[in-house]
Amino acid sequence: MADDHTHVQDFFAARAAGWDTRFPDDGPAYAAAVRELGLRPGDTAVDAGCGTGRALPALRDAVGAGGTVIGVDLTREMLDAARRAGREASGALLLSDVARLPLRPGVADAVLAAGLVSHLPHPGRGLVELARVVRPGGRLALFHPIGRAALAARHGRSLSDDDLRAEPRLTPLLADAGWRLDAYIDEDSQFLALAVRTG
Repeated sequence: MADDHTHVQDFFAARAAGWDTRFPDDGPAYAAAVRELGLRPGDTAVDAGCGTGRALPALRDAVGAGGTVIGVDLTREMLDAARRAGREASGALLLSDVARLPLRPGVADAVLAAGLVSHLPHPGRGLVELARVVRPGGRLALFHPIGRAALAARHGRSLSDDDLRAEPRLTPLLADAGWRLDAYIDEDSQFLALAVRTG
């Protein structure tokens, strides 16, 4: 994949308006993933590749009125859909490439990245950038509301060990980027890899 994100933007721009109606039952899975981040009132949370902002209300609930929630996405149409859904009330929305975040080093306590890693042209570099904005000891949740096998079946593919999210591939990728894999769940009902920022 090239650094040009046009194909990703085109894919999501064309689907943004109907995205939430396509996946109307994902809310509880997002809320459960947010709970796994262990956020506390006053914390700062980043939703990297936030799409239509489905996780923002749960992140706001976790950090409270005194916390900070930032949703970042590459596709303007997805952020527009988040605004139409009223999710901007839960957090700031930024149009940005998550591989070059306009955030200070160590500003975040945790990052949620739902369905993001497979869309990054250079996943290792993207994970390094997420590590840059998270304080040491902060957490990362790589999440998808269905597991790898179910997602592969949805797209008409067979599950492969070459999948970036397969535990043997993901563990060293995270380690090289400054993360330690802490928990790994891959079931039909969810994919969740929790990592801790090292250093």
